[in-house]
Amino acid sequence: MLTSENNSSPPVSFILLGIPGLENSHFWIAFPFCAMYAVAVVGNITVLHIIRTDNTLHEPMYLFLAMLAFTDLVLSSSTQPKMLAILWFHAHEIEYHACLIQVFFIHAFSSVESGVLMAMALDRYVAICFPLRHSTILTPSIVAKLGAVVMIRGVLWVSPFCIMISRMPFCPNKVIPQSYCEHMAVLKLVCADTRVNRGYGLFVAFSVAGFDIIVISISYVMILKAVLKLPSGEARLKAFGTCASHVCVILALYIPALFTFLTHRFGQHVPRVVHIMFANVYLLVPPMLNPIIYAVRTKQIRDRVIQGCCGKNP
Repeated sequence: MLTSENNSSPPVSFILLGIPGLENSHFWIAFPFCAMYAVAVVGNITVLHIIRTDNTLHEPMYLFLAMLAFTDLVLSSSTQPKMLAILWFHAHEIEYHACLIQVFFIHAFSSVESGVLMAMALDRYVAICFPLRHSTILTPSIVAKLGAVVMIRGVLWVSPFCIMISRMPFCPNKVIPQSYCEHMAVLKLVCADTRVNRGYGLFVAFSVAGFDIIVISISYVMILKAVLKLPSGEARLKAFGTCASHVCVILALYIPALFTFLTHRFGQHVPRVVHIMFANVYLLVPPMLNPIIYAVRTKQIRDRVIQGCCGKNP
């Protein structure tokens, strides 16, 4: 077992409270969370299956969508089973190393999701601004390399979180007032100077989300300029339509994520229950909405879902 720098043993476990302030409603609150998790799992597995089995969908846009679906499965599954166990079965205890593993998966794959959305924005930029060169610029090899870079970035940037926390002494209080182990929540239980950890957390947040948001924004500014130059109103509408689903997915991820990040550090006056609910929404709603948005907005995915459900061509 890992030891801290002052030779004290790490805690055996932590206690996750779930949703403080709503303890009497935990049993009923679990039902909508379970339904959303089920939709996320079924939806993302369906998207992965459709893309894997249909060779016509082995194109950059759909390969990035498959990466997004896989990331959503990992993100939602890293927190929701434990959360449902807390709400339904009062299984509040989480083992120390399991908590650190949860911290790693939450933050690493949040970074991966942000990176995949950035790659998807680049794909839309190339597809709209350089349609004749799209297949030569974004080859399967380039797509795979972009996916690998995004994954490696998440692992390398987030691993120090767990390493630094594992080497620090903890206070007697082992209670985490939320539904899962998150970096800042665990850090508040440390009995030592955490300025380096907090500073590194800010660096990772702004270097990952900041860089990705800048690239996404530049991509869409260039897309907007290119679309407005199209002579046909129908062509402009079609181009905007291809980007609408991606914009919805971006907003669904970044709005609750930024709220959660900022309230952890600067939102002392935000009610705890509001913060906890947004923290849960941030990790569950995007994985649930993403396959729905793409099934509705993407004709190729929608047609194959209809074909699979109805047994006939749409």
